[in-house]
Amino acid sequence: MTDRLRALPWWVRSSLAALTGAAATLGFAPTLWWPVLIVAVSCLTLLALPAPTWRQAAGTGFLFGFAWYLTGVTWMSVIFVQAMIALAALEACYLAVLGVLLRLAGRSRAWPLIAAGCWLLTEYLIGNVPFGGFPWLRLGYTTIDSPLAGLLPLVGVPGAGFALALIAQLLAWVLLAAGARRRLAGALAAVAVLFSGLLGALVPAGAEQGSVRVGYVQGNAPGGGIYGLGEPRTITRNHLDETRRLAARVASGELPQPDLVVWPENGTDMDPFRDAQTGQAVRAAVDAVGVPILVGGITENPDAYERQTAAIVWYPNTGPAAQYDKRNLVPFGEWVPLRSLLEPLFPVVRYVGAQSIPGVGPGVLPVDLPGRTLQLGDVICYEVAYDGTVHDTVRAGAQVNVVQSSNAMYVGTRQVPQQFAITRARAAELRREVLVVTTTGTSGLIRPDGSVAFTLPEFQSASGVVELPLRSGLTPAASYSQGLELAGLALTVVALAWTGWRSRRRKGSVRQNGSSETTQETQ
Repeated sequence: MTDRLRALPWWVRSSLAALTGAAATLGFAPTLWWPVLIVAVSCLTLLALPAPTWRQAAGTGFLFGFAWYLTGVTWMSVIFVQAMIALAALEACYLAVLGVLLRLAGRSRAWPLIAAGCWLLTEYLIGNVPFGGFPWLRLGYTTIDSPLAGLLPLVGVPGAGFALALIAQLLAWVLLAAGARRRLAGALAAVAVLFSGLLGALVPAGAEQGSVRVGYVQGNAPGGGIYGLGEPRTITRNHLDETRRLAARVASGELPQPDLVVWPENGTDMDPFRDAQTGQAVRAAVDAVGVPILVGGITENPDAYERQTAAIVWYPNTGPAAQYDKRNLVPFGEWVPLRSLLEPLFPVVRYVGAQSIPGVGPGVLPVDLPGRTLQLGDVICYEVAYDGTVHDTVRAGAQVNVVQSSNAMYVGTRQVPQQFAITRARAAELRREVLVVTTTGTSGLIRPDGSVAFTLPEFQSASGVVELPLRSGLTPAASYSQGLELAGLALTVVALAWTGWRSRRRKGSVRQNGSSETTQETQ
């Protein structure tokens, strides 16, 4: 098998890499066909590991990655097609490096483990470099509906992704191994890893310490493309109107009285502190419902041409109090790296508007309620893709977790279900309920095991009240997964270095022996 794969013409290898890369997208939402992703990852190994040259291994990885990201982030085309292509090309460069690393790993007897570590390393780099990274299409997110889901509260998204990659490497090893016993051992190992998620049953949901009634408001937006929020103040009026409808349903007895209400990210599209109409609308909404509202809005510093995406606790009588500012910002969506250099060359980046400034500190806001103070954990939209940001909420004492989001630009694309699937993985990772509130979909409630309690339809105004338990305690993932990830990265780098050194030493020995034999024959 290895010899046949090595002998593949370059164009066949390249075509297969692109096809399997495109197929990998099926492992992610909305389809979440995780077995297809395992096969695709395994196919990349079967193509790159026996590649006859380093260049072909790199090209194989690049084409796999380019097809994968080009099909996986098609939703970016509703904003800017060129940006989608550029992002796919950038991430494909990381997969090119992965192709080279897989070929190097193949020189070790323990190559399935090292190859899985190479996936861990590649995902870490994609998720952090450059400009904060783009950790959107990670293997671990796809495990939420698989037997591996139980690993999420134990080893987090990185660990679950490593397990999926390891299964794929073991399948490749079964095909490449010589001898029935070795193939059987590889198959059994793959099955054992697949069902290791059953250990997740040992991690219960956080201990309950009472409950809180949380109202949610999805005000709706026109949706679609750069102008998804509509004309200025449209989104604010929509959320004011839906909050009033919620208050009327509470007054009629149809719904219970909430303790607080959550608006989504961009529940206001203008600064409520600077724009009089927006501030008045927020105060009217708070007065209508009679309880604090977590307002998702934009705060501006026009003198510096800067802004922040904020979550503000707004009280009926005293107004704004605690505020959390979004930490993880979308490059070229919320801020422009190297702006002074790029904007003159590419004027289109001006559509980003004022430069967003990241916040600092965990997303935990104290909310004063009658007789108690609630610690509300908040993650804003794109931040769900960042392990540390999500884990910080519970490590800082959050009792209830919410996600505020504004997906109006991407309604009807893969982006919306992809983000919701990521949030499901986070709920399972934390073993906490997560209430998702968006401008126009998909809002909903996720249970501690990652299953969905309910969702609201897209392109519709909706609101309601849900009772959420107050939880405490940390899962192993929230406490240790980032440390385990770093340890796995270190071990992978050491294993690759050792494999490379052994390989060069072996080649040097062969050359020396060959030279000695030639000398003896001459004499």
